[in-house]
Amino acid sequence: MQMRTAACVCGKVRFGARGAPIVSVVCHCDDCQAGGRAIEALPHASLILDEYGGTPFVAYRDDRFACVQGEDLLQGLKRSEEAPTTRYVASCCNTGMYLKYAPGWWTSVYRGRFADALPPLKLRMQIQHLPAGVERPTDLPTYKNYPPRFLARLMMARAAMMLGF
Repeated sequence: MQMRTAACVCGKVRFGARGAPIVSVVCHCDDCQAGGRAIEALPHASLILDEYGGTPFVAYRDDRFACVQGEDLLQGLKRSEEAPTTRYVASCCNTGMYLKYAPGWWTSVYRGRFADALPPLKLRMQIQHLPAGVERPTDLPTYKNYPPRFLARLMMARAAMMLGF
């Protein structure tokens, strides 16, 4: 099974991801945009958002993604106490690493954290939230909401985890 590595900019925090990702997409929802801007506003932080205001990420099953170095340097950030999403930043260099949606069974890793070759991006979702003045991207298939194939991939990954595949 293929192993990919993800790391913060300074290299003190590292993750391993086994196997194929669930999806490789760009999310344009309000929450991802605001979370990305908050991380990018930290001192010396690297970019999270792409040129269209979207957040490119690669999603892995929780059982196939693990911290292998520097877990004590991770800091969880939430937009509010009630928010279901926590974004994790490597406090050593303010690098946005990944986000967790509770009660999800997947980890959405910021695409820029991988040094390894990644599968191509498949789609852009939640483009109804494109920032003002940004034209609709034409580089990938776009969806106003969460497309059925995205949701189906998440469900198939959940079933595979439950069945031990």
